[in-house]
Amino acid sequence: MLRLDTISLTRFKNYTARQFDFSERIVGFCGPNGAGKTNLLDAIYYLCLTKSYFAKTDAASASFGFQGFRIEGHFTRQQEKFTTVCILRENGKKEIILNQDNYTRFSQHIGKFPVVFVAPDDVLLVTGGSEERRKFIDTLISQVDPRYLNHLIRYNRVLQQRNGLLKQFAESGRRDEALLEVLDQQLYAPAKYIFTERNTFLSSFITEVKLRYEMIAGKEEGLDLLYQSALQHQSMAELLLSCRQRDALAQRTTSGIHKDELEIRLGDQPLKNIASQGQRKSLLFAMKLAEFTVLQRIKGFPPILLLDDVFEKLDEKRMHNLLHWACVENTGQVFLTDTHSTRLTEALHALSLPCQVEAL
Repeated sequence: MLRLDTISLTRFKNYTARQFDFSERIVGFCGPNGAGKTNLLDAIYYLCLTKSYFAKTDAASASFGFQGFRIEGHFTRQQEKFTTVCILRENGKKEIILNQDNYTRFSQHIGKFPVVFVAPDDVLLVTGGSEERRKFIDTLISQVDPRYLNHLIRYNRVLQQRNGLLKQFAESGRRDEALLEVLDQQLYAPAKYIFTERNTFLSSFITEVKLRYEMIAGKEEGLDLLYQSALQHQSMAELLLSCRQRDALAQRTTSGIHKDELEIRLGDQPLKNIASQGQRKSLLFAMKLAEFTVLQRIKGFPPILLLDDVFEKLDEKRMHNLLHWACVENTGQVFLTDTHSTRLTEALHALSLPCQVEAL
């Protein structure tokens, strides 16, 4: 079992200094827009994955007028106690500390406290571009396979160097093919590992998504998800060699595992072109529930589940199905938010389970 017992926030977004103690497995936060409900869930996510779910930079999470922040959380995992601290110093230096030990690499922390976040803007996972789905897949696999995350970091670092070199070629009018070949070779191993793991992982994950979709929608609607990668047809070496001229013109690496796609179809059409709002929401929750199920199966205990403003996004039937699964069938810790305290309280009490509601 994984539980967050307390969390303290200092200069984090709209919180100057605040501590929350959690006595129950099911916790609801209620309050008007701007009260800090989503920020509190984001702070929990920070402690689990060392970054914000929303902000692209750490500095964006500091309170207005400040350059740094501090979050401290006390977890219980399989009856063992852990204290996790995330600090952004005013000089921009970030620290992640577990039981008073500073990490030398933040990637070492990923997966220790698995978490699943469901937020209103997550619909982009279904309707947005391929980058959104790659990010989702990478975050999920990274929580269960540290080697995957290390290969991903390595690949992205070399990719950035290669793109910089291609831009330099265009600006100077001179090409260093030997240096380009060195960078190409550094991409081969991580690309192969990432592709292999994605291919293996998605084969079972896609099946799980389809099952969850049918559960939420209440019927079979011809949903299909297809993993597409250039490495299904060529090795990374062959791909980079064949695309060199195009890369030179574009001044960037135009093909590789950073362009992989998870295509979503409903019947013979792309889902985002024909799906109703209900179908899009059902698929979003199906993907999140599948993520949750995979993490629980591999870790041996349920991840922490963060549900932000889901009452506004689902009709009553879908909401009932989701809450029953999240709070009754699931035995892990759940944090929910809602703008309406009465609606939140009634929905939780209807589950006939102990719960805690915090007004913000």
